[in-house]
Amino acid sequence: MTVEAVHEPFRTQLTVRLRQGDTLLGVDLPTPCTFTSGHGVDVLWMGPDEYLVLAEPGRQAELEAALLRESALAVVDVSAQRNVYRLAGSHAADVLAHGCSIDLEVSPPGTCVQTLLARTGIVLMVREEDFTILVRQSFSDYFTAWLADASLEYVS
Repeated sequence: MTVEAVHEPFRTQLTVRLRQGDTLLGVDLPTPCTFTSGHGVDVLWMGPDEYLVLAEPGRQAELEAALLRESALAVVDVSAQRNVYRLAGSHAADVLAHGCSIDLEVSPPGTCVQTLLARTGIVLMVREEDFTILVRQSFSDYFTAWLADASLEYVS
């Protein structure tokens, strides 16, 4: 198999508004269109003063409390808003190219963009070995059906 799609359910997702600071949860803040990782969390740049903290399931209360102790203006638990998928394999970028206009060949690991994939709004994270895709809950069934269809030619 040259493409593997894995649903990662119940991931902790917190939207954080931040007026100033250089770190969140001990992780350096990402620059525009990137994400940073450390201490078991990913911090995604979502806008000029908005970040998304992505972590393992069940860490909402712990991380929310820690963020409020830091300099966060607001923290909102959006864990139920999006489903998280990991797409891996030698043809993962080819599958994404079927429906995404982002040129993944020139997008280095650490890239994080909000874009469309098959007319569905997603957050796409480019990692060393794979891709993490966050898709709104209401589009999840459509997304998984599209992903299965787009992957057919790469599955042996």
